[in-house]
Amino acid sequence: MAAEGYLKGKLLIASPAIGDPSFDRALIYICDHDDEHAMGIAINNPVEDLRLPTLFDQLEIESDILLPDHPVLNGGPVDADRGFVLHTPDFSMESATMRISSNICLTATREVLDAMASDQPPRQSVLALGYAGWGPGQLDDELQASAWLVAEPDESLIFDDKFDDKWERALRLIGVDPARLSAISGHA
Repeated sequence: MAAEGYLKGKLLIASPAIGDPSFDRALIYICDHDDEHAMGIAINNPVEDLRLPTLFDQLEIESDILLPDHPVLNGGPVDADRGFVLHTPDFSMESATMRISSNICLTATREVLDAMASDQPPRQSVLALGYAGWGPGQLDDELQASAWLVAEPDESLIFDDKFDDKWERALRLIGVDPARLSAISGHA
């Protein structure tokens, strides 16, 4: 079993051996990982036809600024109606913000949405609906089955809106040519 938190702050890149169409070409930023569970946010799957200004209007969040026209992400299948914000640490709430790494935090409260709509928003942020979750040992088993590749995250991969090639860019960060990946487990 992996040491507690060993994948926290890492990026999972779905391999062709993933075997689950809902995670095909997924990039998951791991927010927490221990012997009992793992939790992450998919960072390359925008919700079709849902943009930040539209969602803020639906939630009746008034904005002091012109909100960027960023997409809202499908963060994963768990709690799909709940919002999770990955953001830089220039916003933090003592009891609600989880510090994942030196430059990335996670907050899932109304206050982070209010901050995003204020004249002092976090320098970088992305809003996702839902998260990806794993039970005890499940993620470790998937790693042993070559379903995921592990990488150090790049801030631009987490926060940029260039979704068409994000999976390929993540693979290149770890020196993998996407064209050379095999769908046969263990034979990349």
